[in-house]
Amino acid sequence: MAPSADRIVIENAAIATVDAQDTEYASGHVVVAGNRIESIGAGKAPEGLENVVRRVDGTGHLVTPGLVNTHHHFYQWITRGLATDHNLFNWLTALYPTWARIDEQMTYAAAQGSLGMMARGGVTTAMDHHYVFPRGSGDLSGSIIRAASEMGVRFTLARGSMDRSEKDGGLPPDFAVETLEGALAATEETVKKHHDASFDAMTQVAVAPCSPFSVSTELMKQGAELARRLGVRLHTHGSETVEEEKFCHELFGMGPTDYFESTGWLGEDVWMAHCVHMNDSDIAAFARTGTGVAHCPSSNARLAAGIARVPDMLKAGVPVGLGVDGTASNESGELHTELRNALLINRLGAHKEAALNARQALRLGTYGGAQVLGRATQIGSLEAGKLADLVLWKTDGIGHASIADPVTAIVFGAAAPVTLSLVNGRPVVENGRLLHADEDVIARSTREQAQRLARIAAES
Repeated sequence: MAPSADRIVIENAAIATVDAQDTEYASGHVVVAGNRIESIGAGKAPEGLENVVRRVDGTGHLVTPGLVNTHHHFYQWITRGLATDHNLFNWLTALYPTWARIDEQMTYAAAQGSLGMMARGGVTTAMDHHYVFPRGSGDLSGSIIRAASEMGVRFTLARGSMDRSEKDGGLPPDFAVETLEGALAATEETVKKHHDASFDAMTQVAVAPCSPFSVSTELMKQGAELARRLGVRLHTHGSETVEEEKFCHELFGMGPTDYFESTGWLGEDVWMAHCVHMNDSDIAAFARTGTGVAHCPSSNARLAAGIARVPDMLKAGVPVGLGVDGTASNESGELHTELRNALLINRLGAHKEAALNARQALRLGTYGGAQVLGRATQIGSLEAGKLADLVLWKTDGIGHASIADPVTAIVFGAAAPVTLSLVNGRPVVENGRLLHADEDVIARSTREQAQRLARIAAES
C-alpha cells in the first residue's frame, strides 16, 4: 500500500474475519489504507501510522466483512405487498401485467429503495437480476447502475431477458418480452458499456436469461456462449418449485439440472437462484462443476416453494451465498435478516438443529456470496490486501448486550444496528443512516412511483 494513502483505524472491536481459518479476535484492530485492508489483528493498531484521517473506537461492536447479496429484483420495490397468498406461478401470473408497465423513472426509484434498505443493513455488494424490458421503457439498466453508483455500493447487474411469452407457453405478456436477437444484442451492449473486470471494480455485469419457463432454449444456449465470449458470469433461476420441475419434464423431457447442463449452464462461472428442489444427483452435478447457488430463504417461504438443501450443498462443496430476492416476495428487502432466516428455516429440514450454526450463516452472507459472484479473492473476508468492504455492528445495545458471543448476537438476535459501513474504504452508512442518499426523498419517490405504476396498470 502506498505510504501516502489515507488511513482509517478501527480498534477495540470484536472481529470475525470469515477467512479460511475462521479467525476471530475478541478485541482487535483493522487498518484501512485507501480502498484496501492494510492490516488486521488482535489488540491495538500498529504505532506510527501516517495519514490517519479517522480513528474509530469499536468498543461494544463486531466487525465483519460486508454482506454480499447474490439475488434480487430491484424493480419489485414498487409492487410490494401484492399477491400475498400465492405460489410462484400464480404470483407471477398476477404480477406480470403490472411489471410489464415499468419504465426508467420507476426502475431508478425502485433501485434506490432496494439499495438503500440493503445498505442500511450491512450490504456492501449488491446485485440485481433485471429481466423485464418493456418496449419503449427507456434505459432501465443504466438507471439501475446509476442508483448503485450514487449509493456507493459495489454492484453486479445481471442483465436478464425473456423471449418466451404467453403465446409460446410462457408466463409473461407478449409485449413484455424481447426477441432472441434483441435480447442478445442488448445484453452484449450492456456488458461492453458497463462491465469492469478490474480487481476493485464497483460495477460488473452478468448474462442472465430469466428462467427455463420464460426463456427459449436458444436464448439459454446463445446466452451462455455470449457470456463466455465476453468473459463474464451467468445467472438464472433454477429448481425453484415443483411446478418448474414438472414444466421442464413436460417441455424438455428432463429435469432442470439436466436441462441446464444440456444448454451449457453448469460451471464455475454460473450461479442459480433458489435451487430448492434438488436431488442428490443434482447437488453432485453442481459440486462437480462448481456451479453456485443463491439461497433465498425468506422468498422461498413467502411463496411456499420449500426448503433448499443447503447443508447437503455445503457438504458436497457447492458454493452457496444468500439472496434477498425481489421485494414482491420478500417485502423486508434486507439481507442481514436472511442470516437468521437461513439458519432457522434450514433447521426445519432433515438435519434439524445440526443444519447450520451462526458462523456458517455469517459465511453464507459474506464469503459464500463473494464466491458465488466470482469475487472471493477481492471481498467476502477480512484479510490484508483485500478490498475494504466491512461493517461495524453495534452489539452493546438492548437487543444484543446480554448475548456474550457477538456472532451469535447478530445472527440469532434482532437485526443489529450498523454503526459504520465501508465500501472500497469509503463510508456509506453511519449510525444507521445512508450518507449518500436522502432516505426521506427515496421514500416519497418510491411511493409516488408505486402509485403511478398501479394507475398505469389499472388503465391498461
